[in-house]
Amino acid sequence: METKIINDIAIVKSNEIIIKDVQSAIDFIMTIRYQTNCNKIALNKEAISEDFFILSTGLAGEVLQKFVNYQNKFAIYGNYSKYTSKPLKDFIYESNNGKDIFFVENEDEAIKMLSNS
Repeated sequence: METKIINDIAIVKSNEIIIKDVQSAIDFIMTIRYQTNCNKIALNKEAISEDFFILSTGLAGEVLQKFVNYQNKFAIYGNYSKYTSKPLKDFIYESNNGKDIFFVENEDEAIKMLSNS
């Protein structure tokens, strides 16, 4: 896991899955907060379990609620073109129009969205 800080935003990239369930999400939030003192976090999509992107599992809702509860802004950056689920696309759209959670294509967009929130 690589972490860099840009404009008080922790940009995290990992080739391994970091968030696979609610507890791993809490551990990730606390680790990043302890290591960087940042409450805005961007994480590459590949570091999140594919179950997260299947809304019927409930994982996305539970995980993202933890980010909000712990007062973190969170951006997930990566390519979402392979997902065809209308509910997921609607979920991404609604999230991107909010103030806490963002689904973007790259680090630069993540920084922009988190900087403006």
